[in-house]
Amino acid sequence: MVKTDIKSMTEQELEELLKGLGQPRFRAKQLFIWLQSGVTDFDEMTNLPLALRESLKETCYIANVGVERKLVSEIDGTVKYLYKLFDGEYIESVLMKYEHGYTVCISTQVGCRMGCSFCASGLNGLSRNLTASEMLSQIMYAAKDNGIRVSNVVMMGMGEPLDNFENSVRFLQLVSNEKGLGIGLRHISLSTSGHVSGINKLKEYNFPITLSVSLHAPNDEIRSSMMKINKKWNIDQLLSAIREYQKVTTRRVSFEYALIEGVNDSGACAVELAKRLKGIMCHINLIPANPVKENSFKKPDKNKILSFKGKLEALGLNATVRRTLGADIDASCGQLRSRVKEGESIDNS
Repeated sequence: MVKTDIKSMTEQELEELLKGLGQPRFRAKQLFIWLQSGVTDFDEMTNLPLALRESLKETCYIANVGVERKLVSEIDGTVKYLYKLFDGEYIESVLMKYEHGYTVCISTQVGCRMGCSFCASGLNGLSRNLTASEMLSQIMYAAKDNGIRVSNVVMMGMGEPLDNFENSVRFLQLVSNEKGLGIGLRHISLSTSGHVSGINKLKEYNFPITLSVSLHAPNDEIRSSMMKINKKWNIDQLLSAIREYQKVTTRRVSFEYALIEGVNDSGACAVELAKRLKGIMCHINLIPANPVKENSFKKPDKNKILSFKGKLEALGLNATVRRTLGADIDASCGQLRSRVKEGESIDNS
C-alpha cells in the first residue's frame, strides 16, 4: 500500500481526508498545525483521538530528514547539513546567520539535470524531485537543532526549483501559511537557471517572492559554454520572459553572476551585460566562483572583482559582491553530497 505524504497537504485537503474518516472539520486545523510544527510521529498529536492517530498511521506518513553529516564553520558559524532521505538519497542544506536573522538555503531536487559547468549539484545528474514536505523538513530540522526561528529562505540549494514546479509552488503556499512556519513570501528567494517555461507559469501565481536568475554571462556564446539550458532558452528568450514576469509582479529581479577568471570577468563583459539588462528593474549579485575539482575555474582577484562591480555601477546598474559564508566547510551545495557518494570520510562537527 502506498501511503499518503500528509505533510505536503493543505488544510483544505486535510479536511477532505478527514471527512472520509468521519472526522469533524476542526480536526483538520489541529492536524495541519501539528504537521507544520515539525512533529515526526502521529503519537505526538495528543489532542487527536487515539483511533484517528492509529488510522492515520496505517494510511499516511510524515516526511522527515535524517542528518548524515553536520559541519559547522569556525569562521562564521554557518551550519551545513547533509540530510539522508527515506530512500537513501542525500541532499544538502545550509543555515546562515545574518544581522536580520537566520536564513536557510534549501534543496528542491536530489541532484540536478541542468548541468551547469561551475556547479557541483548536478555532477551526478538528477535522481528525483523533492516533495514539498521534504523541503519544509530541511527548515524545521535546522530551526529545532539550533533552537532558533528561521526568518528567510532561499531556494538555491541542489536542484532547479522550476524543474520541480508543482512541489515548489506547494512549498511556497505551505511555508508562508500563518498556522505553520509563517515565513512571509517577501522573505523567500527562488533561484532559477533560466527555466523560461517555469518563469512563465510562476508569474501567474504573482507570489511576492524574489526571483533570482542565474545569468552568469553577457552573451550566448559564453553562457552556452557554461550552462546547457541556454541552448534551449537563450538570453534574449530569458530576458523577454523576465520582462513579462515583471509586468505582472512589479517585483525587482536579482541576477546571479558568478565571476570566473578569464571567462566572463572582463570590462567588455560588464559593458555588454549592462546593455542587455537595460530597462529591467534588477540587482546584480556578483559571486566569486567557487572552485570545483571537476573543472579548472578560478575566481578573479579582489581588484578584478571590484573593477567589474564599479563598471556596472558606472553604467547605472545596482551591483553587490556576495558575502562568502562557510568557506571552510564547502558551504556551496553539492560538494558535500558528491564527496560522500564517492565514499570520502568526512568528520561531523
